[in-house]
Amino acid sequence: MMNLYISDLHFGHKNVIRFDNRPFADVDEMDHVLIELWNGRVQPDDNVYIVGDLCYRSERPAEWYLQQLKGRKFLIPGNHDGPILDNPEALQFFEGVDKMMSITDEGNKISLCHYPIVEWNAYFKGSYHIYGHIHNRRDEAFEIMKKKDHALNAGCMINNYTPVSLKELVRNNEIFRNSADVSKERRV
Repeated sequence: MMNLYISDLHFGHKNVIRFDNRPFADVDEMDHVLIELWNGRVQPDDNVYIVGDLCYRSERPAEWYLQQLKGRKFLIPGNHDGPILDNPEALQFFEGVDKMMSITDEGNKISLCHYPIVEWNAYFKGSYHIYGHIHNRRDEAFEIMKKKDHALNAGCMINNYTPVSLKELVRNNEIFRNSADVSKERRV
C-alpha cells in the first residue's frame, strides 16, 4: 500500500487545457489520458489524496470519473469541488473528505490543504505541506512557496498528470522550481 498525491485534475474542463498549457487536443483526450495514467499507477489498496479540484464544468457527473479510478480516495476539497460536496453519489467514492487533513507517510508528518499556506502544523519540526490551487503558474504564491523546502505542489501538470508518492513529489517540485530559476536567468 502506498500513499499517492495529486491535485487540480479538472476532469471535463475544456479551458484548463489552454490555461495550464496541457498537451491534450480536447477534453475527451484529457479525461481518457488522466484516467489511464491514474489506473496505470494506482493499485486498489493505495491511498490517493486528491488535493482539490477533481472536476470542473464537466458534462459528466463526478461519480462517472470516480467509479473508474482505482484506489482508496480521499478528497481535500478545492474551490471547484462544491458540486461534489453536494452530491451524495459522488461522496460515496471517498474514504474521507476534509478541508485540511493531517497524515503520516513513511514517518513524515504531512498537512494537506488545497490552498498553499505559509506555515502549517509542525512546520518548525520538518513536516510537509502538500497543496494545489496554483496549478503550474509562476506567480507571487509560487515565489513564496518555492522558498519552503517542505511545501509541495501536487498539481497534476507538474507531476506528469499522475498520482505520485511523497518522494516523487519532492523530486518533481525540485525540477519545477529549478526550471523556473533557469527561465528567469534566460530573461535577465
